Amino acid sequence: MMRTKRATLLLVFCAATTSSLYSETKELSTTVPPAEQAAASSTQTPALSFEFFKTKVQPIFLKNRAEHARCYGCHVQPGRIFRLEPLSPGNTDWTDAQSQRNFQSASEVVVPGDPASGQLLLHPLAPEAGGDPFHSGGRQFASQNDPDWLVIAEWVRGVRAATSESAPITRVYVTNSASDTIDAIDPATNKVVQVIRGIELPHGIGFSPDGTRIYVSSEAESVLDVVDRKSGEILKKIPLSARPNNLAITKDGSQVLVGIRSQPGVLDVIDATSLQKVKSIPVDGPVHNVYVTPDGKYAVCGSLENKTATVVDLHSQQVAWQVKFDRPVRPMAFETNPDGSTSRIFVELSTVHGFAVVDFAKRAEVARIKLPDQPGGFGIAEGRTGVPSHGIGVTPDGKSLWVNSTLSNAVFKYSLPDLKLIGHSALPEVHPLGHAPTGAVPEWIAFTPDSKLIYVSDSAARLVSVIDTQTLQEVARIPVGEVPKRIKTLVLQ
Repeated sequence: MMRTKRATLLLVFCAATTSSLYSETKELSTTVPPAEQAAASSTQTPALSFEFFKTKVQPIFLKNRAEHARCYGCHVQPGRIFRLEPLSPGNTDWTDAQSQRNFQSASEVVVPGDPASGQLLLHPLAPEAGGDPFHSGGRQFASQNDPDWLVIAEWVRGVRAATSESAPITRVYVTNSASDTIDAIDPATNKVVQVIRGIELPHGIGFSPDGTRIYVSSEAESVLDVVDRKSGEILKKIPLSARPNNLAITKDGSQVLVGIRSQPGVLDVIDATSLQKVKSIPVDGPVHNVYVTPDGKYAVCGSLENKTATVVDLHSQQVAWQVKFDRPVRPMAFETNPDGSTSRIFVELSTVHGFAVVDFAKRAEVARIKLPDQPGGFGIAEGRTGVPSHGIGVTPDGKSLWVNSTLSNAVFKYSLPDLKLIGHSALPEVHPLGHAPTGAVPEWIAFTPDSKLIYVSDSAARLVSVIDTQTLQEVARIPVGEVPKRIKTLVLQ
């Protein structure tokens, strides 16, 4: 692939790597001491697997890719920064000893744990997909969704050949609401491992039960985009009644429920088999957020304009009951009874620095919890005093409730079921040139299935914060796209 002289490429590679490492270290050093940075780096850098390289990555270099010469054709030549061993006459694969040398050569042009760095992945990648400006071997990979590129990225992230294909895989997806991208994060490495492109102003996100499809509501086009998870390709655009906001998936995966953000207020129902809109359920007011209760029996819609939470019976597809509030309704979270039925709904409201507690059986608000005043000092410069608290979630184990605070630039932890305040974790600050630091403006919350990590989308900082739920310490910051908001976890069995 690479025809440039070894010495020249080596200088370019070193300069690019040094620049990348410098920028990442500079950003993190504002809050994390150097000793902790070094410790984190040493503990999180994965080892590269020789077996995975030999069985999964190495065959790519011999592959006849459409309209491209094989990588082997160039990289078998002397003087290449990435050098492949010449095949013995009559052989179509390398010996173990040759593969070891190929492995060593490839290892020198990657950054373990970080597919976004290192020449092996960036040099043959098309420039418009984030690759280098020019590669003498051509644009071998048109996008970061290319299956072969993804295989090499898996190796760089530390995936091992011995890993069972049936073992559960977790991904945390975040929609970048001011862009046309969705980032997929691997919690094992806390790195972005896939970028889905081409959905302008993505809002809500959900998944088919088998994980093969991703559903995304597009505000710009007023459609529900159906995406192939593996390739990132858009399979279909389903027209909606009007501009959508959030969405939810029924527990059996048979229907996608999309909240429509215009008067008079409906919940569009998409059949997951035919991929057609089959019904629009009238609700009380334009829908901002919609959820399916953990038992799968109800959908709950929140309206900003009508200050209402509407509960829809999914069996009859009729409104069952509703709760009126004195403020516009924003994100919600659900607590379950031992039998799996819904116990309480925790509801965030505009201008309320805290949340309301709704007793599901009583069908009424029974309490309102105010978040602490300290820490404080944020929200004014960001123009977000009307949304002091946005983003709320119950851990999968049901033991704690987490609540974002824009005014505190923090996320607070409460124990369940007693709603006792446990503490908070500070979120990153943004440092505008010539101005005082401002807040991250947290928007949404997701968890790993084991409840050990919480992921917070920091819309102003273009980051996702990763926090240990026991220590309340931030353990990673993941750069993502413009104004990240909705964030959701997918577990693949």
